[in-house]
Amino acid sequence: MPDAIVAEGLVKRYGPTVALDGLDLTVPEGTVTALLGPNGAGKTTTVRVLSTLLVPDAGRATVAGIDVLRDPRTLRSRIGASGQYAAVDEYLTGFENLEMVGRLYHMGVQRSKARARELLERFRLSDAADRPVKGYSGGMRRRLDLAGALVANPPVLFLDEPTTGLDPRARLDLWDVIEELVAGGTTLLLTTQYMDEADRLADSIAVIDHGKVIARGTADELKTLVGGDRIELTVDNADNLATAAQALKGLADGEIHIEQGLRRITVPVADGSQALVSAIGKLAEHDVKIHDVGLRRPSLDDVFLTLTGHEAEELINGNGHTPADKLAAVEGKTR
Repeated sequence: MPDAIVAEGLVKRYGPTVALDGLDLTVPEGTVTALLGPNGAGKTTTVRVLSTLLVPDAGRATVAGIDVLRDPRTLRSRIGASGQYAAVDEYLTGFENLEMVGRLYHMGVQRSKARARELLERFRLSDAADRPVKGYSGGMRRRLDLAGALVANPPVLFLDEPTTGLDPRARLDLWDVIEELVAGGTTLLLTTQYMDEADRLADSIAVIDHGKVIARGTADELKTLVGGDRIELTVDNADNLATAAQALKGLADGEIHIEQGLRRITVPVADGSQALVSAIGKLAEHDVKIHDVGLRRPSLDDVFLTLTGHEAEELINGNGHTPADKLAAVEGKTR
């Protein structure tokens, strides 16, 4: 299958800040690739370069067979994009927002109106179509913003953290819409900080850190990179931690981690379900009572801690801003 998106050696700098440092990426047609990475890793910058909003300092890229640098005007008619914040006019109605987008694409009055009504129906916004957007909920605004990205029926779609800030129900609704689009042949590049979102939507995941793709694979493949299954258990008495660790030593496929204050032990294992049964039996043999026990795969933070050395969500610094905030501010000044 041909690649809908190809990026080779993309570099983007803002003074001393290197946002992209030779980034390479490919996305096959009709598939979903999720970009995962810490705040400030280069996810949003990648999307902005590929969607013609930023010009890279070096490298090349094609989207839908069109060179991003040589023919950005043509490319803009072949792509749709939805950012981290819904780009809608809250003083217009939902219908007026979508009709306006159609006219900007030179679709004509009648076709723009028809397409607006079609998308409002598709995104379950028909009942609110003629209400000002300022009265919409966050989830409704997100759906309207995504509808706006689809007015021209683009073959390639860029979504930059589309579900950030949404409640669980709204996230699930948006996931359903995205899956429907991809089933219809749309190619999607998605940035997210949520492993469950990537698990649900992505055919492939690329982990970005310091402006480079440092790992790529399916969600299961990435989780396996950081150690596979783990048994987590809490004993009823902290005095039994050493005994429990010794009893489970033969099952461990790596270093056993003990958290004294929480009375918790984490044991990496190769064969999860079988190891869990064996662990419970061994602890019973040593008279260690268990308060809680479970088997889990690595979490998003586990993946990031192993691959990048820090948490997915960067700590906010003293002035209340994250690295992503700083980068966005710099990008705003350069546009």
